[in-house]
Amino acid sequence: MTQGRIAFLLGAPALALMLVILILPILAAVVLSFTDYSLGAAGLTWVGLENYARIFGSSTYEKMLVATATYVAVVVPASIGLGLGAALLIQSLSRGAAFYKSVYFLPVMATLLAMTIVWQMMLHPTIGVVNRSLLAVCGVLPEGVCPDQMPLWLGDRNYAIWVTCFIGVWQGFGFNMVLYLAGLSGVSRELYGAAEMDGARSGWERFRLVTWPALRPTTTFVLITTFIRAFQTFDTVEVLFSPGGGPSKSVYLMMFAIYEKGIVQNLVGIGAAITVLFLISVMALTLLQRRLTERRA
Repeated sequence: MTQGRIAFLLGAPALALMLVILILPILAAVVLSFTDYSLGAAGLTWVGLENYARIFGSSTYEKMLVATATYVAVVVPASIGLGLGAALLIQSLSRGAAFYKSVYFLPVMATLLAMTIVWQMMLHPTIGVVNRSLLAVCGVLPEGVCPDQMPLWLGDRNYAIWVTCFIGVWQGFGFNMVLYLAGLSGVSRELYGAAEMDGARSGWERFRLVTWPALRPTTTFVLITTFIRAFQTFDTVEVLFSPGGGPSKSVYLMMFAIYEKGIVQNLVGIGAAITVLFLISVMALTLLQRRLTERRA
């Protein structure tokens, strides 16, 4: 038996598993996106691009695209920036680094569903700790500085998406911090000494000349994983804004739309079409980030 055949036989189980778990579900979603299939229906009808036309021609799905783009555009850079900043600060500490690592990583370890319920209680318009704290602060400020009514954080379309973004950043930056700490541990101390001998005296110059170039591979990985996690956000919307996706569908994120259309309303064709758009968006952004990162390197 040749080495090529042996290698194929050894890799065949993994290829078959990948085909069953990854490729076939994607192909099934693509096919179903061109039909009007519903669970339990006796048959299905080929509708072509009708599902995609409904997505791009309906105000509901337009809100979905806007909400998803807003969420990703806010959460990704904020959680990456805070994660990098926290990692740099913790690395510079001589004492207490383990404590701060645990504190910042706590939102990642906690179940997001449970923590979302906590946020729901904190943001309650009358008994929530956020509005009660604002009322206490307003009590010592001059009259006219504070609004007459405290914000409806979860019931006002002007606040709902930003509250969701804040929770996403709070939950995600600790994971990025751990990844950046792992990347920083691989940066040689000798590089900093060499940079200082070349005139890099300030912390910013050492970061720009040594730390940031050394963290580029880590940053590529962090970017890709953060983008994927942002697109996959579902629990927060389900707990805080179900049913409906928030006031005026201002928090109608893509994953929640897939669940609502495909599971709740049993519109599997529409849900599959949104799934295909989700996969295309994630793949396109991932490829774009890799190309930009490789070009800069």
